[in-house]
Amino acid sequence: MNVKAINFEEKFTKFDEQWSPRIIAQMNDCHFKLVKAQGEFVWHKHDETDEVFIVLDGKMGIAFRDGTVFLNKGEMVVVPKGAEHKPIADKECKLLVIEPAGTVNTGDAGGDMTVDVPSWI
Repeated sequence: MNVKAINFEEKFTKFDEQWSPRIIAQMNDCHFKLVKAQGEFVWHKHDETDEVFIVLDGKMGIAFRDGTVFLNKGEMVVVPKGAEHKPIADKECKLLVIEPAGTVNTGDAGGDMTVDVPSWI
């Protein structure tokens, strides 16, 4: 059997970059990505897919054009496909993001924060 537990804290020690997702697992067509977030991300949307943000440590907000959803450790939100949003974290926040494999982190926005092909850790 080649099935092993994945330890989030151990995986988070393998990178320092903010807003740079790292893939830790795949289930069917979905990637599970760890992200360290601090500061403001870019406004963007994903026209073809929902995405899930789960806060593992810290707190953050997901700004939408009509309001902000605030998340604390142990909380999650599903961002519906096509919804323009902007993640924000005043202090470093550790996230698990679940989305279809191949989903680009900046969606339709592109730019300097884009990670076209995240690394596996």
